[in-house]
Amino acid sequence: MKKKAAALRYGENDSAPKIVASGRGDIAVKIIERAKAFDVPLFQNEALAEALLRQEVGSEIDPQLFQAVAEVFVWLLKAEGSVELSG
Repeated sequence: MKKKAAALRYGENDSAPKIVASGRGDIAVKIIERAKAFDVPLFQNEALAEALLRQEVGSEIDPQLFQAVAEVFVWLLKAEGSVELSG
């Protein structure tokens, strides 16, 4: 099975997360290597990756993906130890 990867950015001035890179195969490997080089935690969810790959790089994520992507960002914050969430 070919690797799949998508990279997202969400900044203070963004109204929604944006896709900054996506691809399959060799491109996915390069995205993953780049994330590792900058110590960005990797989150694996094949269904979400597939949905993100259907969108254009540079575009905001589809509103239908907001909940799934929000869960990824919460996971990322926990992985970085920058936030404690309860409940």
